[in-house]
Amino acid sequence: MELQIIQSKIYEIRGQRVILDYDLAELYEVETRALKQAVKRNINRFPEDFMFELTKSEWQEVITICDNLPQTVKFSPATPFAFSEQGVAMLSSVLRSQKAIEVNISIMRAFVALRQFALGYAELTRKL
Repeated sequence: MELQIIQSKIYEIRGQRVILDYDLAELYEVETRALKQAVKRNINRFPEDFMFELTKSEWQEVITICDNLPQTVKFSPATPFAFSEQGVAMLSSVLRSQKAIEVNISIMRAFVALRQFALGYAELTRKL
């Protein structure tokens, strides 16, 4: 899976880099509803720093800022779950398909690449 595609699905919300449930569902090739049900059945695996539900105002802000959201998502009455890097890793224990394993590996690589880019930028700024 292409890192740029995954990186475009990583948002910063509440000071954390996260991927929203509908993007994960698309990547895993499952329905968002099924992903949320799996998480709710295993909610003890997802503390607040792994996964949180956006408030209505946070969701409105994301909708306002992001041009590339699918129309079906924009008008959904449910607010999305946001998964941190650790939450995405935990999803691999909940969603056990081969596709989920492959996607999780790609997502972990995307988070690492973003972190390395940020560290490199900070180092360059410090030297200047």
